[in-house]
Amino acid sequence: QVQLVESGGGLVQPGGSLTLSCAASGFAFRTFFMSWYRQAPEKEREFVASIDPTGSRTPYANAVKGRFTISRDNVKNTVYLQMNNLAPEDTAIYYCKAILGGVMYWGKGTLVTVSS
Repeated sequence: QVQLVESGGGLVQPGGSLTLSCAASGFAFRTFFMSWYRQAPEKEREFVASIDPTGSRTPYANAVKGRFTISRDNVKNTVYLQMNNLAPEDTAIYYCKAILGGVMYWGKGTLVTVSS
């Protein structure tokens, strides 16, 4: 059974940092691309970043490039999102995604609120 469990969200002031984690289980994590998406209030879910199985390819959305870093630990079956210099427009629920055999799997998300 595929499971993706996000954690690490919370309230942070503008300019602050957070690191999100997504613990994966139920599939061969080390062989699959992993992605982070986010959904702000009253907006559609949008791509944030992804990472290939070896961690050598890491495309980012323009809105987060230079501030966010995606990484993975194939021993711990976990993908991370380091977020720096956070701004109010980064407020959203952040989701982890995997595509296995053409089927998309999502975690339940973790809420990040950037506010003073």
